[in-house]
Amino acid sequence: MDFTPTQEQAAAQGLAARIFGDLATHERLAAAGGDSDPELWKALCAAGLLEAVEETGLLGLVLLAEEQGRTTAQVPFTASAVYGLLAVARHGTDEQRARLLPGLRDGTTVVTGAFPDTGRIRAEAGGPGGGGLLTGTVDWVPWLRDATHVLLPDQDAALWLVPLSPAAGRAPSGAVPGTSPSPETGAASEPAPPAVTVTPVELTAPWAAGRLVLDGAPGERLGDGAGGAGGAGGAAGAAGAAVRACVLAAARIAFAGLQAGVCAGSLARAVAHTTVREQFGRPLATRQAVQLRAADAYMDTEAIRVTAYEAAWRHDRSLPAEEHALTAAWWASEAGKRVVHAGQHLHGGMGADLDHPVHRHFLWGRQLDAYLGCGTELLAELGDLLAKGEPS
Repeated sequence: MDFTPTQEQAAAQGLAARIFGDLATHERLAAAGGDSDPELWKALCAAGLLEAVEETGLLGLVLLAEEQGRTTAQVPFTASAVYGLLAVARHGTDEQRARLLPGLRDGTTVVTGAFPDTGRIRAEAGGPGGGGLLTGTVDWVPWLRDATHVLLPDQDAALWLVPLSPAAGRAPSGAVPGTSPSPETGAASEPAPPAVTVTPVELTAPWAAGRLVLDGAPGERLGDGAGGAGGAGGAAGAAGAAVRACVLAAARIAFAGLQAGVCAGSLARAVAHTTVREQFGRPLATRQAVQLRAADAYMDTEAIRVTAYEAAWRHDRSLPAEEHALTAAWWASEAGKRVVHAGQHLHGGMGADLDHPVHRHFLWGRQLDAYLGCGTELLAELGDLLAKGEPS
């Protein structure tokens, strides 16, 4: 296998690095607080980077996600690309692709993913156009306050797209599109379907998250058999479970790539700091203990990157990749938190400053650790997969 980026992937990564580097500055991120940056989102969409993901594949998205993580840019780029653009392009019906992909390419449609344990969301027949009606609660969904749609599995592992606002087609704006008034604040936003309630939730990282409550919300199935509910039996149920597994694997790989960027950014800040910071007349970087700590962090970062690259490479070639996605997620979770802790510790007392740029990497690294799942959970799932004798 060859992880060397193609000319198109390298060009997209270079453009993303320039846009994220110019606009996702510490000052702009601090000013945004817990909201997303609408100007950055518009710049990314205008540059065609979302649309490029469709051409460059999951490995291309991993490269772009690295650049987002390197700057901890507050936009739903990775989420909408993997849960929306790639999921619809690969698994949607012809009608769904024709209807949804244009908005996903230009960023006017934003999709996030809610992947609770199967069974927390229940789907019943009776939705508009033969779709389903979904009921259940997800405690927190990243980037939900920016999304126009949410992708989630039902009790039978079929995937459903649920619109969050009748005024679909809004880019991130710092408001809460498609929500009911928050019971805590009473703040009103755009009217949402009565069956959908989104309440703002603050996470460790500023991911514009929300709590999702569905009460008979209309939705459409993603892929073959789209529209119908209750098709869990036989081939339909197996197909739905396979689509869910594929999308979940792609999401784990994409967010592992995001973690690789977060770790690389944290380490770069630590190297820059220890190179110029002196103690007893010598730069901190000349101390053996500092060098060893940084070297360990570098090796961990490279392990996250290479496992994400391998899994994405296999996914793009339609090779079994579920096992490799779990491996990448494990490295991103376990090694990722080691790296962001090291980055903060190597800054000494300055690393304890909540306003220091390195602290943002720490928050993102710990949030990604929680989102991907703790290491023991991922190893248990990987062990179950291997025990079935179905290598992937």
